Amino acid sequence: MARPILLAVDDDTSVLEAVVGDLRRKYAQEYRIVRAASGQAALDTCSQLKERGDAVALFLSDQRMPGMTGVDFLSRAIPLYPEAKRVLLTAYADTEAAIRAINTAKIHYYLNKPWDPPEEKLYPVLDDLLFSWHQGYRPPYEGVQVIGTRWGSQDHAVRDFLSRNQVNYRWLNPEAGPEAAEALKARGLDDSKLPVVIFSDGTAAVQPTQMELANKVGLKTHADKEFYDVVVVGAGPAGLAAGVYGASEGLRTLVIEPDAVGGQAGSSSRIENYLGFPEGLRGDELAKRGFIQAQRLGAEFLTQRVTSIEVDNQYRIVKLEDGREVSCSVVLVATGVSWCKLDVPGADDLIGAGVYYGAAQSEAAACKDEDVFVVGGANSAGQAAMNFAKYARKVTMLVRGKGLEQSMSKYLIDQIASMPNITVETGTEITRFCGMGHLEGIELKTPNGMENRAASSVFIFIGAAPKTQWLPEQVCRDERGFVLAGPDLKRVGIERIAGSAGDRDPYLLETSVPGIFVAGDVRHGSVKRAASAVGEGSIAIQFVHQYLAGF
Repeated sequence: MARPILLAVDDDTSVLEAVVGDLRRKYAQEYRIVRAASGQAALDTCSQLKERGDAVALFLSDQRMPGMTGVDFLSRAIPLYPEAKRVLLTAYADTEAAIRAINTAKIHYYLNKPWDPPEEKLYPVLDDLLFSWHQGYRPPYEGVQVIGTRWGSQDHAVRDFLSRNQVNYRWLNPEAGPEAAEALKARGLDDSKLPVVIFSDGTAAVQPTQMELANKVGLKTHADKEFYDVVVVGAGPAGLAAGVYGASEGLRTLVIEPDAVGGQAGSSSRIENYLGFPEGLRGDELAKRGFIQAQRLGAEFLTQRVTSIEVDNQYRIVKLEDGREVSCSVVLVATGVSWCKLDVPGADDLIGAGVYYGAAQSEAAACKDEDVFVVGGANSAGQAAMNFAKYARKVTMLVRGKGLEQSMSKYLIDQIASMPNITVETGTEITRFCGMGHLEGIELKTPNGMENRAASSVFIFIGAAPKTQWLPEQVCRDERGFVLAGPDLKRVGIERIAGSAGDRDPYLLETSVPGIFVAGDVRHGSVKRAASAVGEGSIAIQFVHQYLAGF
């Protein structure tokens, strides 16, 4: 951010040089010192500074100047910089005029010339005035800004992508005030096509794609190399662990993630049963630590979507959504699972406009003082309910089963019971979502019959399923799409797979295709816990080494 400005004004060159010299000795590190040789020149400078968005903290102007006195200049500068502190330099004979100007020109202080020594007669006065200015100063926001409505599905997708990638941004809703319209007008845009994202370099993107966002906020979308020892697909806990262990053990390791580091665990408001964190930790914090650790050890991360994998003798060709390819010896599939959709009328039409799958951290603050519904009875739903309870007036958990005991950890059940603004309704499910443009109400099937309730935000956690359709057909999966590996391949009659020296037993986390491994929630039979996924990601690297040793 540009430093605030101290503007000195005097028509006497020697006096002006003395003033500027004293200001620089004391304030040059924190402020920019600007000069002007007349009142009109100073006003012109102020107009230019205003256009550039620069802040002026203080005016220090001589009184006796031809054409425009100091009082006149300070008065005319008020509309441009009303919060700037105004100091008048006067000769002794001008003291009475300066005192009168304190009221008429709203001058904050006047100083008699000469002001030597400045340590006694100048700096204490300016220090007090500048301290007061800083108390009320709000520096202009220079980060990413998202201009969009609350209920637009594309608007939500942009905010969610930035939030999950831990990119700080400011959200401007055109319906909440004039600031959004002013920001659009300044760039020759209007609100006919939203969202608009304004980046820190001043450029703007209208309805940007995820890849456009990734490129602009500094996420990497192109691989450095054409060949890697291991490519990890997915950057949840399993993929991050594989990145840490692969890179630390000397493997050229590339981790590819289309959305955000951390996966589902990364969007969790709090993980309280992860070993070594007695107070618990946020999912995004766990993801951030794993990402930094893997990068420090040499793993490379890529924001891209993998569309397919091809096998070419001992090579594995990973194809990306943008048409590029990356070659490797081993692929580790660690894509986790995605939330199951609620198959009821209205659900698909209102996604991102009041109906959300997962924690949707980007929406939490927007739910302040509202009534929120959370659908599901597992740990993820309980953690979300606890998080939304910090903002919402009331959180209602809708649970299809008879209670939480069969699906939720006891510590979380106890926490929910202690929250006065969380209500759990069992034997209840949503049968319809209602609303035009955004969610307005829900239809419920309850133990007491059908009910209709007003609702603006529903967060759904009803189980998860893998998305593995993109994998080669030769990679065996169970009936739900989870990937079979190691001993589980016997389910489909596979006991041996091809090796460099003839058929061999598959390694523990190896799929039916040699050189393609799997770890974490996407694997058939995995334990759906963050710590378990981390364990599998690290163990998988050991089998990668064994596979590579057999070349």
